[in-house]
Amino acid sequence: MSATEAFGDDLGQAGSARAASGGLLDVLAVAAVVLDSDGRIKLWSPQAEELFGYSAEEALGQYAGRLLVHEQHLEVVLSLFAQVMAGAGSWAGVFPVRYKDGSTRLVEFRNMRLQDERQDFYALGLATEQSTLREVERDLALSTQLISQSPIGLGVLDTDLRYVTVNPAEERMNGVPAAEHVGRHVHEVLPYLDASFEAAMKKVLTTGTPILDQYTVGRTPADPENEHAWSISFYRLEAPNGKVLGVATSSVDVTERHRAVQEQRRTAVTLQRSLLPHPPPQRPGLTLASRYQPAEATSEIGGDWFDVIPLGADKTALVVGDVMGSGIGAAASMGQLRTATRTLADLDLDPAQVLHHLDSITDGMDTIATCVYAVYDPCTAHCHVSLAGHLPPVLLHPDGTRALLDVPTGAPLGGCGVTFDTTCLDLVPGDQLVLYTDGLVETRDQPIDARLGALLDFLDDPDRSLDETCEMLLDTLRHPGHFDDVALLIARAEPPSAGEDECQKPPPKSPPPPKSPPPKPPQPPPKSSALKSAPETSPPS
Repeated sequence: MSATEAFGDDLGQAGSARAASGGLLDVLAVAAVVLDSDGRIKLWSPQAEELFGYSAEEALGQYAGRLLVHEQHLEVVLSLFAQVMAGAGSWAGVFPVRYKDGSTRLVEFRNMRLQDERQDFYALGLATEQSTLREVERDLALSTQLISQSPIGLGVLDTDLRYVTVNPAEERMNGVPAAEHVGRHVHEVLPYLDASFEAAMKKVLTTGTPILDQYTVGRTPADPENEHAWSISFYRLEAPNGKVLGVATSSVDVTERHRAVQEQRRTAVTLQRSLLPHPPPQRPGLTLASRYQPAEATSEIGGDWFDVIPLGADKTALVVGDVMGSGIGAAASMGQLRTATRTLADLDLDPAQVLHHLDSITDGMDTIATCVYAVYDPCTAHCHVSLAGHLPPVLLHPDGTRALLDVPTGAPLGGCGVTFDTTCLDLVPGDQLVLYTDGLVETRDQPIDARLGALLDFLDDPDRSLDETCEMLLDTLRHPGHFDDVALLIARAEPPSAGEDECQKPPPKSPPPPKSPPPKPPQPPPKSSALKSAPETSPPS
């Protein structure tokens, strides 16, 4: 019958519980031996058999001194035994003990006097091997010193996520005295901390797999007005027998670095936004909406861009591009390509020709970029599209049907000298063209086809405003901590308004002025009539 079966639920209510094997006492293998007043062995534990080598049958009834002590040490042992039995107090120390095979072991002893109901006295000896005890003591001392002196915040929580202990560094980081941690749940101590902190601990308790260097942001009771940041690792604590004891946390305060990164990021985003049209100009026959969202996991500038370029005869060029990489170099390349695209757009070239010239330009820039270039003509409702290694745009119809455009993908811009293709689309009023960079859909854990399918699934309401569609796509498709920026441009074809029934056309050419007749060649002057009628005169005689 177990202790719980014997005493029922009262045992649990009293705070007692049966300890599993493999705990600290099992590691120490503490042996228990009871001697009568004459020094004979009356009780012998299994650990004593392991420590000294004698079975209970061999040891019980024997004089302990003669059995366990070398002759040269016997007098000292008998004197110590007499002092304990006389009530002079307990004795503790290290003593050489004779093992059954005749070898000597150094054993740590704790000896004390016992008394039964008949007033008889006994001696209780608790013993463990010295080397084992010293190893545990060294580990404990090392742990204590590391915990108390470490600049890293250390905390131990039980399986209910209540604090058991914290070191001084953790106490300073949290701004809460160590005594006010103990017994309290993590969110009672740190109510402003991000929910990911508790979620990480629960995951570690369940799986046993450590979580290393999780970036956590929050506020502490000592400084609730300002945001702090920590790099925290989580480990599951287990007893030698595998019993889960709780979870340990190690925290490094990275608040200063966090604030510096945030400031750099704000500066980078400001610079990036200064290179983009904001908001895009509204164009004849189109309603436009756009978004640029920087990466959250890096402070560096990205190379994504979009543009809306007015062309002649009410036409509009729509551009979305992505320079590979990040940092100042990517931003500089993006600025050059955007400027070059605007210059080429003024020439009213076919989209494939524009990409061909951009490809030649990138040959001297040592960069690779993808791009989609489209030109919409509201007079004909035609949209000409060309891709350079870019993900296909989405065409959303007013009836809710939508699809990725089946157009040639082409090769990225990079000076490869490849040819590009132009595809002509017929748009009707209400059709929406969704242009985007890969940061909107690409993730590290899902195939791109699945992500493009998700994009189509979310574009389920053609009556939603374009701004609402932009926000919805960013909220649903973007993951927290994403590593890539996003450029998004949506254009919707609109019916012509009352004043736009006739598209702008170049003015008719004036008829050429009439040609003047060619001048006549000069004629000899006519002879005078006097000459005609004058009579011939004879020469004088």
